[in-house]
Amino acid sequence: MKITVIGGTGLIGSQLVSKLREAGHTAVPASLSTGVDLLTGKGLDEALDGAETVVNVSNSPTFDAASPDFFRTTMGNLLTAGERAGVRHQVVLSIVGVDRIPQLDYYRAKTLQEELLRNGPAAYSIVRATQFFEFMDDVMSWTSDGDTVRLPDTRLQPIAAAEVVAALAEVATAAPLDDTVDVAGPDVFPLDEIGRVTLAAHRDRRSVVTDDTAGMFAAVRGDELIAGPGARIAPTSYKEWLGNGS
Repeated sequence: MKITVIGGTGLIGSQLVSKLREAGHTAVPASLSTGVDLLTGKGLDEALDGAETVVNVSNSPTFDAASPDFFRTTMGNLLTAGERAGVRHQVVLSIVGVDRIPQLDYYRAKTLQEELLRNGPAAYSIVRATQFFEFMDDVMSWTSDGDTVRLPDTRLQPIAAAEVVAALAEVATAAPLDDTVDVAGPDVFPLDEIGRVTLAAHRDRRSVVTDDTAGMFAAVRGDELIAGPGARIAPTSYKEWLGNGS
């Protein structure tokens, strides 16, 4: 099967291309570095030629109010090019709870992307993942100041990127869901606790201060980012992942 991976040179996309090729599929990475520009549509027809499935793991360059326009334009270009190419299955990577947090510009943008896909011309699957283990250091850097990291106690259920890739590969090579599936890690932690666990594993002497106004996730309360019933729960815990030197 030929599968085109949009955003195929990034963290998730590059691993997905490798995993699909290992399974015997023809996986084609498509990104700016390979000559494909989602915003203009340049190179899309060539990248999708002969593809049965497209997996879109591309991302907006910003998380602010400009992100809805990015997803509106890129999703429109991809669906139109996919229809021309005869693509039968469009897969998008999204976020668990994305439609429950309209106060965040980026989450509204991803919800828009999902809506465009559902109303598009091809069968589809949406894989919603929780926050990646690999991004926890970045999350802490947003509110780090000297010896202190300020974090809210927002509840998260993080997952290893490799296990998101495994879920995407499974969905991309199966019949379209015409639905959404959640994938998440095995444990739920408050973000401030995740920060303390992370710093301890890295032998980082900074301290975490619980601050429910700090960072993007401060806007999220309750269990909006926790996977729902029927989610696929990955086996690797965050502490195990950290203990393996990640």
